[in-house]
Amino acid sequence: MIKMFFNAAACLLLSVSFAVDASPPPSFAAAKRIAEQQIYYDKNESFYCGCTFDFESGPDLESCGYEIRKQPARANRIEWEHVMPAYDFGRQLQCWQEGGRDNCRRNDPVFRMAEADLHNLVPAIGEVNGDRSNMRFAMVNDPVHEYGACQVAVSFQERSFQPPPHRVGDIARIYWYMRDTYGIQISRQQQQLFEAWNRMDPVDEWELERNRRIAAIQGNGNPYVSDEELPPGPEQLTESIFSEPMTEFSCDERKNCGQMSSCEEAMFHLLQCGNGRLDGNNNGVPCQSICR
Repeated sequence: MIKMFFNAAACLLLSVSFAVDASPPPSFAAAKRIAEQQIYYDKNESFYCGCTFDFESGPDLESCGYEIRKQPARANRIEWEHVMPAYDFGRQLQCWQEGGRDNCRRNDPVFRMAEADLHNLVPAIGEVNGDRSNMRFAMVNDPVHEYGACQVAVSFQERSFQPPPHRVGDIARIYWYMRDTYGIQISRQQQQLFEAWNRMDPVDEWELERNRRIAAIQGNGNPYVSDEELPPGPEQLTESIFSEPMTEFSCDERKNCGQMSSCEEAMFHLLQCGNGRLDGNNNGVPCQSICR
C-alpha cells in the first residue's frame, strides 16, 4: 500500500501567516495575470532562451537566434513555466492519484497554493516549456542544442533537461524555496547539482528585483535570493513527503521495475532519482505490479 502524503494539508493551511497587506494569488490563472501585470510588466526576456517578447504577440525568435524544433504554434507564444513542475509537487497527493491535476485544483488547498506560487513561475517560450514538461534538471550527456542559439539541451531518452548557464543559479534557488515552503525533498544528487549551480550563477539585479516584487504582492520573499528585510514566508506547510528517510536506497544505478525489491524502493527511484520511466502512465504510482 502506497503511503499518502500531505493528508493534513487543509489543517496546516490555517497556520500560514502572510504580511498584512499582501495576498497570495488564489489560483494559477490569477497568478499568471499578476505575474504579467505586476512582475514582468517591464521585463521582456524569456527565461531560458533570452528572447525578447510581448505577452500578446509572443516572442521575437530572431532576437535570440531561436530555431523551432517541432511545434511552431507553441514556439510563437509565451507560456508560464513552473520551474519545479506541478507534477513534482502534486504526484504524491491523494487528489492527484484520484484525478490528476484538475482534481487537485478543485480539492486540495496546498496544491492550489503551490501551483500559484509566484516564486516558481517564469515566462518561457511555449515549445521549450512543452518539451521540458516534468523532466528533471540535469547535465545532459553529449548535449545537443535543439533550439538554435538557445543554450538549452534536452535528452528525451533520459528525460533530463539542461538549462543555459545564466539560469542555473536561479533554478537552484527556486527549488530550495519550494523545498522549504512545501516540504518537498530533493535527492542527494540534485542537491549537489544545485549547490554547484548556485555558485556558478550568483544572484543578479533582476533576480533581486523580482524577489522584491513578489514579496510585495504575495507576502514572502525567497531567502536564498536575498536576506534583506522582506516579509517572512509561510511556515512549512507539510512534513517531508517521505514519512521516513530512505537512506538504504541509492540513485547511483538506474533501475527498471523488474529490479525493484519493494514499492518503497520504486517510490525512491521515482521521486528522489527522477526515474520517470518507472511511472509509464504518469499517475504518480511507479511499477504498478508491485505498488498496488
